[in-house]
Amino acid sequence: MKKLVVFIIVIFSFLISNTKLFAQTDSSHIRISLLTCSPGADLYAVFGHTALRITDSTNHSDIVYNYGTFNFEEPNFYLKFTTGKLDYALAYDGLPQFLYNYTLEKRNIYEQELNLTAIQKQNIISFLQQNLIGNNKYYKYDFFYDNCTTRIRDILTKQAGLTITKPLVPAQTTFRNMIHIYLDSMNMCWSKLGIDILLGSPTDKKLTIYESVFLPDYLLKAVDSSTNTPTILISNKKVLLNVAEPITETSNQHYPFYLIGGISLILLLISFSKNKILKKITIISNSILLYITGLLGLVILFMMFCTDHKACAANYNLLWALPTNIIAAFALFKKPNWLIKYFYVVAFISAITIVTWSMLPQQLNIALLPIVILLLNMSARMIHNSK
Repeated sequence: MKKLVVFIIVIFSFLISNTKLFAQTDSSHIRISLLTCSPGADLYAVFGHTALRITDSTNHSDIVYNYGTFNFEEPNFYLKFTTGKLDYALAYDGLPQFLYNYTLEKRNIYEQELNLTAIQKQNIISFLQQNLIGNNKYYKYDFFYDNCTTRIRDILTKQAGLTITKPLVPAQTTFRNMIHIYLDSMNMCWSKLGIDILLGSPTDKKLTIYESVFLPDYLLKAVDSSTNTPTILISNKKVLLNVAEPITETSNQHYPFYLIGGISLILLLISFSKNKILKKITIISNSILLYITGLLGLVILFMMFCTDHKACAANYNLLWALPTNIIAAFALFKKPNWLIKYFYVVAFISAITIVTWSMLPQQLNIALLPIVILLLNMSARMIHNSK
């Protein structure tokens, strides 16, 4: 009788343990997918977007999680946004609403269903649920190192065994190289110029394989080429939404260079004229040039020292956008004694900048070269005329 009781207990325990094991390993009702949204027409959307889709057939839920939301109603929104102190957050939405938003924006969505174990799926779900609690959902956004894509990249790496070992970009590629690809493809030449002025030398850092996965398309490629030993990480992939209109490519990438270069050439030729009217035009244009470059210098200094934007540090555009130029712009009409000495400094810095243009630790936008030449010519002529 005792043997029978022991046998029954053993069998019962075995059945319970296997039931628990089955509950842990059976996750066929849950699917987790990486969603990659194509670039949009607006600057904030030009680099695309990344999200995670979690579908549970048991409770008929289909939820999309993403780290790219922020509150427009937050106090001092624009100041916080400009200074890099705005909180971004993890948010979730139903798939129909998510698809509706991107349909309105005419942006495609690509889905990669991930081949995960029950434990990996549960780890991802638990991590997201924990991140939705209170202040856990908020984080300080950094375009290169902490954004909607890098957050999900890190989740897949830590919770799903994503391995990124294959180079996704050519050797020596920088952050600036990668963002230029998108800005050029979307014909945003003026936005490209503005970004090149504000972003400093950290943007020209040579990327590691892991750092190159900071944009949605490259996380898609990383997942596509990754192996989740001993199986492939992707079990299925498809185009979830196909509504994007073809991008009309234009040859306007060099418009800023042509326009700024053309204006600079005209001002350069006028500066050699002895005509009284043209001389007045030269003085006025020189003052405007100094004022604009000085103002830009102040903006660059503000972005370097008064914001949390790491990419704006050590900006070599200060070689031509001297903040002190704004003082010289007004002094140009009164011509104080120190002004000529100042132009010696401007001439020297401008000459060095032109000679070392391709050797600087930062890639300066070619459209700015005519401005530096104009500054050198202006300084040289002011020095010459003072003798």
